[in-house]
Amino acid sequence: MGVFIGRDKEVRRAFGYDEVAIVPGSVTIDPEDVDISLELCGFKFDIPFIASAMDGVVDPKMAVALGELNGLGVLNLDGIYTRYENPYEQIKKIIDPKVKNVTEVLQKIYKEPVKERLIYERIREIKKNKVVCAVSSIPQNATRNIKIAKDAGADIFVVQATVVTVNHQSSRYENINLEKLCKYSGLPVIVGNCVTYNVALQLMEIGASAVLVGVGPGAACTTRQVLGIGVPQVTATVDCSKARDYYFKKTGRYVPIITDGGMITGGDICKSFVSGADAVMFGTGFAKAKESPGKGYHWGMAMPHFYLPRGTRINVGTTGSLKEILLGPAKTDDGTQNLVGALKTCMGNVGAKNIRELQLAQLIIAPEIKSEGKTYQLAQRVGMGK
Repeated sequence: MGVFIGRDKEVRRAFGYDEVAIVPGSVTIDPEDVDISLELCGFKFDIPFIASAMDGVVDPKMAVALGELNGLGVLNLDGIYTRYENPYEQIKKIIDPKVKNVTEVLQKIYKEPVKERLIYERIREIKKNKVVCAVSSIPQNATRNIKIAKDAGADIFVVQATVVTVNHQSSRYENINLEKLCKYSGLPVIVGNCVTYNVALQLMEIGASAVLVGVGPGAACTTRQVLGIGVPQVTATVDCSKARDYYFKKTGRYVPIITDGGMITGGDICKSFVSGADAVMFGTGFAKAKESPGKGYHWGMAMPHFYLPRGTRINVGTTGSLKEILLGPAKTDDGTQNLVGALKTCMGNVGAKNIRELQLAQLIIAPEIKSEGKTYQLAQRVGMGK
């Protein structure tokens, strides 16, 4: 139900991770007996977590490391790795703590044009290790990049922008035909980002293989402050997952929902799945891994934009190996390691044998969930008080 905030201006209440909690079930299951596998674009993954296509998070080496754990990392085809023969020289300039105006540094570095030859090379670096290769492109470059990606052997193509719609209009350039791209490119195409039922449904109807949900929640993203747009991730995921369920009932084709961004802890990830997600995509958790190219730093994908940057560089630190962050054993007390263990344990506590059953668990509005009984943790800045 909406409320009016002024004359004839109705608004709807939306919820984020810190405002809700998952209700335990009436049946519990051994966490070792649950199935968290993900079926996406014709592939099956053991881990339903996807590493964001951010230059500080995924390089070819990180994509391979994730692939060897039967997870998935997405390489940004519009990023540093396809602009420079030696991208790590440029990353050193970006993560230098002495650099204060990093926006100008990024704008300068990202002026270098993307090279078709390097797209081939980076994809082949991943594929020679016999893992699934997923790559990402902004809509303006998608038609060109998907042809190159297919020729180079990529398995999954992601079209990603701050906001994607089927009905984009412009008088300055030719619009991308997303339906043609999805149906006739020869690669499964994941499309995003969106936050509403109607847009999610439209993306499914034009043939998207999966839909990314989230506008502005990322730790390094400033879209919500710069543009004032966005919907908290719990509400956005619920709305888009309802579009998925309606579309599946109507057509028999199941289109996974991938909640993208805003998750810091295992609890946030679990709430995404209970909100209706089939998989989650995030950057911060992976940026903390020793294997990440940003060495504990990462930056928003729209940050290098010449006219209106929408991101910042953040330092999340290096806290452990990729295996420790995903599979444990956890060496931190704040829910940011052994994310797979957290998901399995949550599923056991709500009595969900698989992700589809976890989506049926109950959520309650609980704005005090992070502070109730946590006075000492908050005062001492440990655990949930960090």
